[in-house]
Amino acid sequence: MPTHCDTFSLASGAPAAAAPGRLPGDLAVWFFILAELLAFGVFLVAYAFARAHDVAHFDAGQLGLDRDAGAVNTLLLLTSSFFVVRAVQCAAADRARAAAPWLAAAFACGAGFVAVKLAEYADKFAAGMSLSSSTFDMFYLLLTGFHFMHVLLGLVILAALWNGARTGRYGPGRLNGMESGAAYWHMVDLVWLVLFPLVYLMR
Repeated sequence: MPTHCDTFSLASGAPAAAAPGRLPGDLAVWFFILAELLAFGVFLVAYAFARAHDVAHFDAGQLGLDRDAGAVNTLLLLTSSFFVVRAVQCAAADRARAAAPWLAAAFACGAGFVAVKLAEYADKFAAGMSLSSSTFDMFYLLLTGFHFMHVLLGLVILAALWNGARTGRYGPGRLNGMESGAAYWHMVDLVWLVLFPLVYLMR
């Protein structure tokens, strides 16, 4: 892995700050992210409302979930987001090709999330879980399934960023694509950090 991709100011030796008032990435991507967060928010409010009206049922449903799998996936996404941050730092330091291994590592972590989640789904479907098996099962599948689809899209984005990085597409003044993809991936991570405790842990 590259280890010296941080951008530094010549005067202080501190990490160089982004231009004041500049939103990283494309504005259209941020509108998309906000729309997706709103959609997740609606799902989460509906989940909280349903749970408040039948706490015992939801607690029982949570006992059937694999917390270890959820924790592993949390670690995978957090690690992946760290790798994406490093990739952006490399590109900002005009070392786009050095960003490619970081993006490959981020993709590998995301793929690990998918593998763990698919194994978890297979176990639950084998046990008879479906959208109609219970209210908790319905919310579990809708919430985690919606997030799962965003992870898959995120992997496509990471693959595209990796391809651009290895060909030197990104650099100072040419960071919009990298920053936009990074912002989307961080959104995927953020949503999971809400879903995991809410669906798997909260009593």
